[in-house]
Amino acid sequence: MNDYQSRGFFGRRSLMPPVIKSLIIINIIVFVAEHLLFGVYHIDGVSLRAYFFRFFALWPIENGFYPWQVVSYQFMHGGLAHIFLNLFALWMFGMELETRWGSKRFLTFYLVSGVGAAITQLFIAPMFSQAAPTIGASGSVYGVLLAFGLTFPNRPIMMFPFFIPIPAKFFVIIFAGIALISGFSSTGDGVAHFAHLGGALTGFLFLKFGTMLKFKKSSSSSQFFRSESDEPNVVYRYQAKKQTQSQPFSWFAQQASQTQQEPQRKSSSFVVDNEEIKQTVIDEILDKISMSGYESLTDREKRILFELSQKLK
Repeated sequence: MNDYQSRGFFGRRSLMPPVIKSLIIINIIVFVAEHLLFGVYHIDGVSLRAYFFRFFALWPIENGFYPWQVVSYQFMHGGLAHIFLNLFALWMFGMELETRWGSKRFLTFYLVSGVGAAITQLFIAPMFSQAAPTIGASGSVYGVLLAFGLTFPNRPIMMFPFFIPIPAKFFVIIFAGIALISGFSSTGDGVAHFAHLGGALTGFLFLKFGTMLKFKKSSSSSQFFRSESDEPNVVYRYQAKKQTQSQPFSWFAQQASQTQQEPQRKSSSFVVDNEEIKQTVIDEILDKISMSGYESLTDREKRILFELSQKLK
């Protein structure tokens, strides 16, 4: 069983799934290297940091653009507040998505959202403001934020600075609206508002039409594009039965349905189609869902999961 899954506080929802952990570590390493190390070394009187920014930030098409920059710029940040807010939002809204979709799908979605944000910044932003180099994971994070709002539309979120819980779907609409208005009205504020919109729009399109890119095995993209209430909840109910203490609240997401206490299972196995299903088989199925999503299960595994859900009622 995967350690990061078995020790999560939110049932199978890990506090630090592997892709988010890797993204956070990579961003921090790049930040420390750029701001603390590269400034020390010079080539022909020019700091290594200047070279790094020149080749890996996202530059306008007509002014030093290289294709790899649509990915590399996502791992660069301008200051402590910039990197902290982006990584905090990635962790807060992304941990449940990665656990639900699987690590490979989440990473693909994250990077593609960032690429979409870069393309928007390259071709749309110059129509309304002066073209300038762009850095930061905000475009990818806006894609994650939109996906969270669509997957958990009624999940209460505390919105700064009012600290009043609002449903996630309205939270996403408000932030998208702010980015849209700012994109047309704010000039010279140093924020890539259109990149934010591009990341959110790309995330939406990828969720809706991901099947065309073989993002999932199922032939119906609508099965991936579904809300929290549509997905089989046997995994979370089963985990609730294994919990012996109450679960804490997320700062932004109230896990009301997960905190209720339920009795322990009476036996470690049950029978499906005259076959005894042991604990190890159940754990393997749950791990498979965690890494690759529900749609990766075989018909037999889905049958076992269904029978387990009936047993847990």
